[in-house]
Amino acid sequence: MESIEQLIENNARWAEEMRESDPDFFTRLAGQQNPRYFWIGCSDSRVPANQITGLPPGEVFVHRNVANVVQETDFNVLAVLQYAVDVLKVSNIIVCGHYGCGGVQAALENFRHGIIDNWLAPIRALTRGHKDELAQLEAGAKLDRLCELNVLSQARHVARTTIVEDAWERGQELAIHSWIYRLDQGILTPLRKSISVSSDIECD
Repeated sequence: MESIEQLIENNARWAEEMRESDPDFFTRLAGQQNPRYFWIGCSDSRVPANQITGLPPGEVFVHRNVANVVQETDFNVLAVLQYAVDVLKVSNIIVCGHYGCGGVQAALENFRHGIIDNWLAPIRALTRGHKDELAQLEAGAKLDRLCELNVLSQARHVARTTIVEDAWERGQELAIHSWIYRLDQGILTPLRKSISVSSDIECD
């Protein structure tokens, strides 16, 4: 494990390498923020949005939390969403979960974990809503399927916010994508077609 001092040294080396390969990179980056993509993902350190999509800094506006949850009462995610849609004018919102998510696993377990249980309540509700489907699966497959169901559910939550509804009402181009990432392969997989209008919202 690298020391905290090593991180500062790594940064200095990275900045120098960037300047050598593109002398104007940081000047352009500091000039404006104009991403086309807003990423709502899990806080898991193994799922960095820019790296797994092959995009440089400045291309992806990011919000992350445990298990990529979008609650309509969470002013944190709503504030970031509004800034992305109304100010940055992103054209794509990507809700991305990952297989083997620890938050989703915790929602499946029948014991207390502490304050995180309150955060994971929507996933517990999702588990109850799909109990018949999930009951037919082995433990690993059950976790994977709930990770998928969670992504689909959170994408619908995004689509039902007044922020997105208002954007579509005024004719703003905005698509919501439901993706999942497989850690042991490094591959992103879309779970359904994009939601581009209210009529695209459906039960998955």
